[in-house]
Amino acid sequence: MEKLKRTGALIFIIAAVLLLSRISSTMWGGKPEKISTLTRLELAEGMTVREFAARNGLPESVARNVFGMHNSESLDREIESFGFHKPELLGKTNRSLALFQEHESKNWVKIPVKFALWIAFLAAVFVLLRKKKISAGRRIALYGSAVLVFGIILGADPSPMGTVKDAIVLFGKSRAVFPPRMIALGVFILLTVAANKFICSWGCQFGTLQDLVFRINRNRKDTTGLFRQIKIPFFISNGVRIIFFLIFSAAAIVYAFDIVEQIDPFKIFNPKMIGIAGAVFISAIIVSGLFVYRPWCHLFCPFGLVSWLFEKLGFYKIQVDYATCIACEKCAKACPSNVMSVILKRNGVIPDCFSCGTCINVCPTGSISIRAGKRAMPPENKFSKRTA
Repeated sequence: MEKLKRTGALIFIIAAVLLLSRISSTMWGGKPEKISTLTRLELAEGMTVREFAARNGLPESVARNVFGMHNSESLDREIESFGFHKPELLGKTNRSLALFQEHESKNWVKIPVKFALWIAFLAAVFVLLRKKKISAGRRIALYGSAVLVFGIILGADPSPMGTVKDAIVLFGKSRAVFPPRMIALGVFILLTVAANKFICSWGCQFGTLQDLVFRINRNRKDTTGLFRQIKIPFFISNGVRIIFFLIFSAAAIVYAFDIVEQIDPFKIFNPKMIGIAGAVFISAIIVSGLFVYRPWCHLFCPFGLVSWLFEKLGFYKIQVDYATCIACEKCAKACPSNVMSVILKRNGVIPDCFSCGTCINVCPTGSISIRAGKRAMPPENKFSKRTA
């Protein structure tokens, strides 16, 4: 009966996300984030910059950027006077056009609001985690709040994943770099370094949705799955993620093709943009998320890979006090992934830690906390009797 109830809860949550996101995305409106490029330019002898813009369907602001102009008076200058070769001019035009389209596609009211709320929410969660105040029930409530605010209400964009994915795709298509996206990426990386992947852990709209789905298939103490849950070895999950990142990057840079676009799981917060391939893929991720912890994050997410690297520089992180640890390994058993086992025993490369706090909850001696500093090594033979 309990399993049936949890299955019903999953169906209700996903249906609510889709319905409410459809309403919210319609209210926000906005232009589609689609970058078009020119394959050829219409040029003529004696053509002015103003005529160049009109003949090629370009906004005058784009034409000014192409030729480095700061006012409209120079638009009557002939383009030959700039000395650009045609291939060079085509490249500069496409870069300027791409940046213009990127800027026009963004909601510049919503974005700063979302970042301000992210920082406030993450700070509140951090305080709760430091004080060991995140219980199993409160954890679910916090994930649900993150999904509601950062996903349903504020939408699919911006997202941590998008800062990496869209930056690579934009560079591949037009060799352009969009400065606001680089600023956003910098903020996300700083949050990762400050507190153990915190933006992925508690702020990412699809990451928190996956975590919420995973917790549906857990007992009331949030220590084990009702349906059997699997911990994929990190060398497999990270190997898949690296290969996917390389294939994605190669397709974007060499062929200007975005292989994530059709299956982007963040589109669950903008359902009208989901196609058949996307619906199938997102459904598979959601269902597998009952049994595997954050499958998109561990297997596919470009920012997941980047943040795992920067996580190694983390200031605050999950740590063990071996003076009081009794080597019961309850933390490793309750951890949704393999990470706590490695943190505890320091016997391999540390996987992604999403700072969920499950290990803190279950430790009978209060030996686990999130704190600053370098992780200590366990005393010799600390776990030898337990693992013999």
